Order: sequence, then C-alpha cells, then structure tokens
Amino acid sequence: MAPTDSPPPVLTRPTLLARRTVAQSELFAIESLDLRFANGAERTFERLKGKGRGAVMLVAMPDPDHVLLIREYAAGFDEYTLTLPKGLVDPGEDIITAANRELMEECGYGANRIEPLVELSLAPNYMNHRIQVMLASDLYEKRLEGDEPEPLIVETHAIDDISGLLARDDFHEGRAIAALFIAREKLRSEQVSESWW
Repeated sequence: MAPTDSPPPVLTRPTLLARRTVAQSELFAIESLDLRFANGAERTFERLKGKGRGAVMLVAMPDPDHVLLIREYAAGFDEYTLTLPKGLVDPGEDIITAANRELMEECGYGANRIEPLVELSLAPNYMNHRIQVMLASDLYEKRLEGDEPEPLIVETHAIDDISGLLARDDFHEGRAIAALFIAREKLRSEQVSESWW
C-alpha cells in the first residue's frame, strides 16, 4: 500500500463513565477509569497518576564529547543502574532552575547553559508521567545536598559511544537512551551547520 498525504482520521475520545482512586501514595495515585468508546465498547483502564509537579532529566556535558551519567539504586529492579541525572520539579521552580538544582545535587556541577531538548513520556497507556529532557553545558563545580539516601557515583562517558552503553547490563532506561540519541543528533546537526560557514 502506497503512503498517502491524506490527513489522519479524526478520533473521538472515549466517554468517561466513572473514575475511582484505587490506591494512593505520597507521589502517585492509582485510578480506575470506566470508559465507553465511540463504537460502544466499554472497558475499565487503570492508570498511575502523578501529582503533576513535572520532572527533568539532564544530558550534562562537561565537554563537547562527553556526558555525565550516574549510578544509583533502582528499586524497581532491586539493582544499581547507570542513567542520566533526573528529578522532580519542586513547587515554585521552573524547569531550568529544577534542572540546575538536580545537576548540583546528583553530579556536583551547575551549568551556565541549559536548554530544553524534548519532552518524553513513559508507558502512556498506564501513566500520565512526562519528563523534560534538558541539555546542560558550560559546567562548573558546585554541589548541593540532595535527598538521595547515599552518594551517587558519577561517571563520564563518550556521547558517541551509545552502542557501547547499550551493550552493558546496567544501562537500560528507555528515557535515558532516547535522551542521549536526541542530544547526539542535535549536536551533530549543529556541527554540520557550523561547518557550512
């Protein structure tokens, strides 16, 4: 079948028949949603709903070729994983301030330049969580005390060696992988643009 340029079909959101909170914690609520779709089918969906504060993830570059990764305990897997620094936006913070604070808490650096890269979601069929990925550069040493239960191990890796990271057993967080690919492509396209001048 040949691709067409026709617009996508207009979809009608399901009608919400009932919403119930099944369980709640300090960070999340589990909601049960009874829905009726446009074709008459009815289903119950459960979703994990965040508190709506927002979150940031950082691709922090101490130099043009390297990125900072952290090794931290991941309770979901009961193991230590390698990932990008990240955290929640505190009340009253904008995403730039939150990103710089998280970088200082988790890596011991601040950034003179922080720019938004992309907004990512995680398992959108089951949760409404979104995270703002930020590119941080022109770093300087500065540490703030964070809420981590133990000091995080900070590692420096070449941003061009994503395939090497993917070959490891401890680097598998989808958001971090996507963020590195997006940052690498942005940096490559900027280098190409600069080479034309």
